[in-house]
Amino acid sequence: MSENDSDVTIMQFEELPDAPPKRRLKFSWTGKLGIAVVVFWSTMVLFGPYIAPYHEADILDEALFIVPGSDELYPETDFQPPSKVVFLGSDYLGRDTLSRILFGARTTIGISLVATLLAYLMGVTLGIAAAVGGGWLDTGLSRFNDAFLSIPHIMLGLVVIAAIGSTIPLLIILTGFIYGTSVFRIARALGQDVMVSDFVEAAKVRGEGLWWIITREILPNVAMPLATDFGLRFVYIILFISSLSFLGLGVQPPMSDWGSMVKENLAGLPYGSIAPLVPALAIATLTIAINMIVDDVSAHSGGKLAKRMI
Repeated sequence: MSENDSDVTIMQFEELPDAPPKRRLKFSWTGKLGIAVVVFWSTMVLFGPYIAPYHEADILDEALFIVPGSDELYPETDFQPPSKVVFLGSDYLGRDTLSRILFGARTTIGISLVATLLAYLMGVTLGIAAAVGGGWLDTGLSRFNDAFLSIPHIMLGLVVIAAIGSTIPLLIILTGFIYGTSVFRIARALGQDVMVSDFVEAAKVRGEGLWWIITREILPNVAMPLATDFGLRFVYIILFISSLSFLGLGVQPPMSDWGSMVKENLAGLPYGSIAPLVPALAIATLTIAINMIVDDVSAHSGGKLAKRMI
């Protein structure tokens, strides 16, 4: 090879673009704050019951509330204000609110997370199957999903739980089925958009199999929108489980649950008790934090998602 040919070859390689850098999400301060709150509650799910001052079902002894030098031998234990004995006060039965919040974090978040995963397992599987299969499979799954989706969520939950009874496995399965219908529609729509793309057509021409197209072309391209929707769906399920518990058809006593804690302690509001406010604040902080993360990832306030990634 002559010197001129080698120079031309070098110049050709120099014109090739550099490999793109690894991409990572950029979070604003609101997204970082949301992550911090979610990490805090995730830590409470794992370690909350071990650091709780009391067990969630413990009714505190009256002797703990006796003030030294007081003549009151049998003080009230219900709806006590925050003190060294109960850092966040006591509830309507004289149980420690802080302990029940820490135990309830595992119950509320755990049930909601498992139900969300179940909803996505069913919704994404059937949605992608409908998008890829098309024809009668798509029509049959879509019509069945539309019929199920037309039933109000709360009404369906109330009817099923009232008929069968409330158990944690039933709550998870019922919630997963209810919200799996919404996931199905999103996964189907995203899958259909990818199926008509040029790179999918090129893969078909190359002779790639259906499983290869699903795992290498469809799922990687729908992962980010589905991940964003996962956060929102998780919030909806937390509120749904809490609503059922507030109505008395969710998690049953003596297990603590944030929604049921709000309902049980409403009678303490006229007395200035914070027992119903603390679980409501816990639900609010978690759901708002997840929404902050989702908004930051989807870049609703800063343009398209691609512009927020490097």
